[in-house]
This record gives sequence, structure tokens and C-alpha cells, in this order.
Amino acid sequence: MPDALILLSSIALPFLGAIVAGLLPTHARNAAAWLAGAIALSMLAFVWAAYPTVADGGVVRHAIPWMPALGLDFSLRMDGFAWLFAGLVSGVGALVVLYARYYMSAEDPVPRFFAFLLAFMGAMTGVVLSGNLVQLAFFWELTSLFSFLLIGYWHHTAAAREGARMALTVTATGGLCLFAGVLVLGHIVGSYDLDVVLASGERIRSHALYLPALILILLGALTKSAQFPFHFWLPQAMAAPTPVSAYLHSATLVKAGVFLMARLWPVMAGTEAWFWIVGTAGVATLLLGAYVAIFQLDLKGLLAYSTISHLGLITLLLGLNSELAMVAAIFHILNHATFKASLFMAVGIIDHETGTRDIRRLSGLNRSMPFTARLALVAAAAMAGVPLLNGFLSKEMFFAEALSAQTSQLFLLQILPLAATAASAFSVAYSLRFIHGAFFGPDPTDLPRTPHEPPAWMRFPVEILVLACIIVGILPAATVGPFLDMAAHAALGAATPDYSLAVWHGFSLPLLMSFIALTAGVALYIGLQKQLRSAPDGPPMLRSFDGRRMFERAMVFLSWRLARTLERLLGTRRLQPQLRLLVCVAILAGAIAVQVRGLGPGNVMPSGIDPVLALVWVGGAACAFGAAWLAKFHRLAALILLGGTGLVTCVTFVWFSAPDLALTQLLVEVVTTILLLLGLRWLPKRIDNPATRQAEVVTLTRRLRDLTIAISAGAGMAGLAYGVMTRSPPELLAQHFLARAYTEGGGTNVVNVILVDFRGFDTLGEITVLAAVALVAYALLRRFRPAPDSVEIPEQQRDQSAYDEARPDRSEGDTVADWLLVPSVLTRLLFPVIILVAAYLLLRGHDQPGGGFVAGLTASIAIILQYMIGGTHWVEDRLRVPPLRWMGVGLLLAAGTGLAAWFFGRPFMTSYFSYLGLPLLGEVPTASALVFDIGVFALVVGATVLILIALAHQSVRGQRAVPRSSEGRAAATRVAGDD
Repeated sequence: MPDALILLSSIALPFLGAIVAGLLPTHARNAAAWLAGAIALSMLAFVWAAYPTVADGGVVRHAIPWMPALGLDFSLRMDGFAWLFAGLVSGVGALVVLYARYYMSAEDPVPRFFAFLLAFMGAMTGVVLSGNLVQLAFFWELTSLFSFLLIGYWHHTAAAREGARMALTVTATGGLCLFAGVLVLGHIVGSYDLDVVLASGERIRSHALYLPALILILLGALTKSAQFPFHFWLPQAMAAPTPVSAYLHSATLVKAGVFLMARLWPVMAGTEAWFWIVGTAGVATLLLGAYVAIFQLDLKGLLAYSTISHLGLITLLLGLNSELAMVAAIFHILNHATFKASLFMAVGIIDHETGTRDIRRLSGLNRSMPFTARLALVAAAAMAGVPLLNGFLSKEMFFAEALSAQTSQLFLLQILPLAATAASAFSVAYSLRFIHGAFFGPDPTDLPRTPHEPPAWMRFPVEILVLACIIVGILPAATVGPFLDMAAHAALGAATPDYSLAVWHGFSLPLLMSFIALTAGVALYIGLQKQLRSAPDGPPMLRSFDGRRMFERAMVFLSWRLARTLERLLGTRRLQPQLRLLVCVAILAGAIAVQVRGLGPGNVMPSGIDPVLALVWVGGAACAFGAAWLAKFHRLAALILLGGTGLVTCVTFVWFSAPDLALTQLLVEVVTTILLLLGLRWLPKRIDNPATRQAEVVTLTRRLRDLTIAISAGAGMAGLAYGVMTRSPPELLAQHFLARAYTEGGGTNVVNVILVDFRGFDTLGEITVLAAVALVAYALLRRFRPAPDSVEIPEQQRDQSAYDEARPDRSEGDTVADWLLVPSVLTRLLFPVIILVAAYLLLRGHDQPGGGFVAGLTASIAIILQYMIGGTHWVEDRLRVPPLRWMGVGLLLAAGTGLAAWFFGRPFMTSYFSYLGLPLLGEVPTASALVFDIGVFALVVGATVLILIALAHQSVRGQRAVPRSSEGRAAATRVAGDD
């Protein structure tokens, strides 16, 4: 099977499946489960298809050019180590899907659940298979986002919302640190390619920026894997459905951190800084998690803290700077995935069949649920490290490494074996509490449901995982040996040490430590019986150091006290100060850049000023001053004069042979003037009172200050323009585009070629911002409608009597229909003409002035004219395609055009052009940029109409906004396309 198919399918399938699952009906539980299961099994099949290559020590690679000039490609890479994790993600994912089919209630929106689960599966696979560090950081943040959606799936509960918020805050913040560390690491190496980074170990460790890069990357890894002091978010995530908990804790989210540390171990480990940071975090988490787990009352809480402890064990192994410890860490990652997933599923079965997870209410379930009890008993024994189970083998390797740790600190050689033994004893104690508290003792009473065995297929994933625990524990070398060896050699290369997976190594000190831990754990559990029965949730010595409370206090300080203080000192709700601050910052940034780089006049002497153009500029300046002065007295007149300045700008563009800019400026002026008119008419009247007159001095001072800022900004831009335009042509960037516009972009309109080809990625970002602005405007204004007792609202055109009574020039028998009949007919006749002009501008844009943005504005003007004459509802009722769908189609077309280049092995957003021979017409130039331009056109139309709808439904001048009725809100939602 081709490498590209294996890797791309492994990444793309879950995301495509998430989209399909999200489109399924709400209660299509079986269809969503079949879809998710088929995709997970397909991913597993693709992983196995790569096994022959990676088993021979090869690496499956595929790269798609993205931004080659910046060293950024969409790169996928699967070696033996990534293969192992990809197998865990897909294999455990398939079992979780089967389990979730029977766990989730029919009343839940199950397709949405599987959509989130598949998207998360794809994001985790992206982390594992990324061959580029920046790309890895991107998928890393996607895992935080989709885990937030999964943890908060039951968003009607406060616990789910709080747990999701906490998980996102901690892991996403760590992800930002990781991204910064990746940038530093790329700077050190000179590349973000993982193969190059893994070959640069000595260069990285000897660089002056090694420590900052290490700290930043470890912050990302430790927060994701819930290591001390960031461990507190993981128990709060137990509000998620149990299938989510089983998946996140065993094979995905929390394993991402240890995966990253193991992935970068060859190049970042081996230093004292690595040993102290990673080792300290690991040993603290190992002990803290194990101790706290003993006192948990919720079975899922017990397993959550046990996960924290086992992750601490893996982290400690990675911190020991030993190749054999690295092998033990990989082995324990595998073992932990099997017994922890099975234990979470067993807890989910208990909760599903009894209605509770409270260990105080559960007992004696061994009699009513014997099969589940035996499965949970084996899995818990594996977690405790009982011999002949897989957990015992990796624990023995851990003990051996704790005894042989290489460090210059003598006391650590004494502490590590004691800490390992104590943590193992705690593990035995909480495993005993889990089994004894839930399955043994008297029959339970007052349970929400009568306990019984679950459906056979719900128990099947647990049986598979428990069977793996047993087989690996008895025959490790024959079962997991080849996979572990493959992963170890991929991670360590030639430094892979010799090791043995034999069950019996003879009598040794690690075996004695295991015996001591088992005995001490049993004794500890027996000794704590009285305290466990009477104590509240949580260990008595650590209740005052609750991480969740500390997080909440920190969030209160940051989001309330500190933010409020900064808002009081620096913030304002008024628009003018915000704009003033933005302009001042822009002026300062420009001044600093000019000061550092320098910019003086060029060697081209400017020609004389044309008197006609000077007269035009004088008119524009007069309009600007007039608009600023009249804004105090008459807003409409100020807006008209402001449009005059825009018209002068348009004439200036024409004068200097910039027809594209002139056309765009003219259409923008038309659209924005009308939208501003819609907003201005709702502003309250200015009231002339003594207080207003007394404030005139203050107002004059403010106006002088604003004038100074405006002159500074204008003078700065004039100076920059003068410095650029007085340079000779060889110094100008324009020469580059002029020389390549037709040969590489296939168009003679250089401006359009720049927008849709050379700088197409920028344009994609700009239209995305435009879409976000339109959505924000609509979201802010959608909940309001004009007050019913006003006559100045657009709906008045439907209320004939109110509108007629409001007109002072109304005569008897004169109606609004009569009054607006002629302009209404004319505008409706003009509509197809304007749309035809828009289509003409769109199609000619690559070679002549025009393009998608200009065409979109032209089409928007046609719709706006219908609003002006026919009213909001006359137009909205006739919108066959809602604005949100216009915007969505536009973004898909624009992004899809860029992605299409990948299918031809070209970088993202690479355009293609050729000549197409047509009958009668001959050779017709065709370019893929036209599809991109159509996307821009659709988005501009959708965004403009959406803002128009939002403004047209805003509150009336001088009156408080009235919330829209349920019927009105539903109508506006339907028109906007918000389904």
C-alpha cells in the first residue's frame, strides 16, 4: 500500500467521519456507532499496513509542500515508536466506540458524541504522526480543543462545564508554551523537520537557548500529562462520559505528554536540567497520585488519581537519563493502556447497571455481576503489579532502574528505591479498595438500579483488554516483545540497550521490592479500614492543598481582580478611546521601525503638483474638516462629507492609474455609507443642556488632541509614501510582481494576481476575518428588534397606517405603495442588471480591473437597494440562500482551491492556469484562481448581507432595545441561515 495513502488516510478519515457524524440525525445512535467503528477499524488496518516497513527499521514518510520558503511542510512520519502509539489510538479507539454504543443513552445526542470522538482521534493521530514540530504543536492544541468538547459533552451539568474549562485552560496554556519552545528549538536547529531535529542532539544540548527551550517544551508535556503541580485538572475531567475517560486516560490525551518527552528524549535528555525537572515532577506525581487515590470515594476519581500516579512513574523513568529506563517507560505505556482502559470500562458498567459510582454505596456486586467482577479483579491486579500480569513486568523494570539510577546526588540513590516501593504499596492499597469496596461484602441496598450483568457486547472490549493483560504477563517476549523492540529501536536507534522480557529473573532485589510493596499495600489497606469508612473524600493531610481550589483562586485573581484592575486603569467601554489607543500604538510602531531601519527620500525627484489634482485634494481636505466639525451638530451631514473624502480618494487612485483600487474604494464607500446610515438613525438625539455647554472647553481640548493624533498619523503615512515612491523602479517590490504576474499567475491584472495567487494565503486570512466580523455583528445584534410603537423602523413599511400617519406630506388617499411605486419598480428592474455587472467584474478580474471582492460588493449593493425600497422582510423572505451559507461556501471554495494544489504535489495555494480551446471562441485563458475569486465573491456577499440584516433589525432611535420575541428570533435565525 502506498505510503501516502497509509498516512493521509490515517489523518483524514477521522476528521471526515466527524463531519459526517455531525450531520446525522440526533438520535441516529446505531448509524453513528457503525460509522465511528468502521473508521477506527480502518485506521487500525492502515496502521498494520505499515508494519512490514517499520518492523524492518524503516520509516514511512509523506510530505506535502505548504510553505517551503519557511521550511514548513505538511509532513507525516511513522517509525516504530509512532506506529505503536498510532496502534493504541486506533485499537483502543475501536474498543471504546463499541463500548460507547451500549453505554450512551438513547436520549443523548449520540452522533454529536461520536463526531467529537472521531475528531479527537484524528487530532491525536496527527500528534503521533507529525513529522514537523510546528504541525505537531497545531495538532496538540486540537487535542485540547476536542477533549474540551468531550469532557463537557453533558454540558447541562455544572461539573462537566467546570471540568472542561479547567482542562482546556491548563492544557491549552501548556500548548502555547510548547509552541514557543518549538519555535526556539527550530531556531537552534535551523529546521522544524523532526528528522533534522532528532539528528541534532549535541547541537541542541550545547546551545545557549537549550534551557529555555527545555522548560517551555516540558511545560507543554507536563501539563498535558497531568504532572505535579498541574495534576489537578485530570480528576475534574471525570465529569465526562466514561467512554471518554477510558479513552483519554489510557491511549490518548494524557499519553501525549509522555509521548512528546519520549519522542524528544534522544536530543533533550542526558543533562542535569532534564534529570531535575523531569525526575522531580515524576517522583512527586508518582507519590502524590498514588496516596490521594486511596482516599477517593468515587471509583472514577480513584482511577483518575491512579492514572496520575502511573504517568508520574513513566515520567520518572524518562527523567532518569537511562536508555533502559526509556525502554521500561515505553513498556509501561503499553501496559497502562490495557489495564486502565479495562478498569474505566468496568467502572462504567457498574455505573450503568447500578446508577452510582460511590464506593460507600457499592458492595457485594460479585454476586450479581460475577463476570464483570472477575474482569475488574484481573485488571486491578495488573495495575497493582501482581505477578503473571503485564503490570508486574514493567514495575520490575522500574524497580531495577530506580536502584541503578546514575546521579551525582547520593541522597537520590537512597530516595528513589524507597519512593518506588512506597508508590507501589499505595498502588496495591487503592487497587484493593477498588475491588473489595465494589465487589465484596454484603449485598448493596438502596441502589438507583438493580445490578446485573451488562450486554455481552458492552463487556467484550473489557474482555479483550483483560486477555491482553494476562497473555502479555505470561508470554511477554512472544507477544509484545517484537513491538516493544521495534519502538525502542525507533526511539533510541543504535543506543538501544539489551534487555530481557523473561517472567522469571531469579531472586533479586527488584523482586524483593515487589514482595515488600505487595505486603505493605495489603497491610496499609487493612490498617486504613476504619479511616476509609469514616473519612470524607480526599486524604486528610492534603485537603488544604486542593489543586482545584488553588486553580479557582488563581482564575479569580487573574480574571476578576487583576483584569478588573487593568480594565479600570487602562480600559474603557467607549469606542473613541479604544480607537485612539490603536492609532497611537500604530504610530509608535511605525516610528520605531523607521528609527531602526531608516527611511529617507529616494533618488527620484518628484514632478510638480498638478493644479487640478491639488484642487481635488483641497476639496477632500475641506470635506474631512467639515465632517469633523459637523459631527458635533449634524451626523447625517458629517457622514455625507465623509463620503466626499472617500470620493476624493477614489479620484486620486484613478489619477495615479490604479483602477482596481479606485473601483474598490468607490464600492466600499457606497456599502459602508448605507450601513452607517442604518446605524446612525438609531443613535439618540443630542440634547442641548447647560451641562453640555459647560463641557465645550473639554470637548475642544479633546478635539485638539485628536487633531494632533490625526496629523501625526497622516504625516507619517505621507512620509512613508513619499519615501517609497521616490525610489527608482529596481528598488521597488512591484518589479517582482510585474515580471511574474502573467508567466506564473496567468493574469495581466497584477493587483488581482497578487491577491489570489502570490499573496493568496493573506487573502484567505482576510476573508476569514471578514466572516468573523460579520458573525460577531450578527451575534451581538440578533437578539434585538425595533420597538413596536415607533414609526421609524424598517417594519413600518409593512404597517401602512403607522407609516402614513408619520408622513407630514401625506395627502388623503396617498399610501406608501403609491409613494414608493416608481423607485421600487426601477430598483427591481435594476437588480438583474447589477448582478450581471457583478458577474462581469468577477470573470474579468484576472486580466482587467475587477475581481471577487469588487464583484461581491457590487452584488451586495443590488441587495441593499432592495432593502431600501422593499424593506427588510420583503427581501429576507425571498433569500433562497441564507448569508451564513454564502459565507460557508465561500470559505470552502477559497480553502479548497488551495488544498487542491496538494493533489498535484504543489504547495498550498499554488495556482494553475492554461488555455482552454472552445468552439467559436478559440483559446480561452483559465486559471484556478477564478475558483478562489468566486469564494471571495460568495463570502463578501454573505458577510455584507448578514451585517445588513443585523443592522436593519436593531433598536430604534432614542428607545431601549427590546428583545426579539421567540417568533421573530426564529425568523431572523432562519434568514441568516443559523440552523
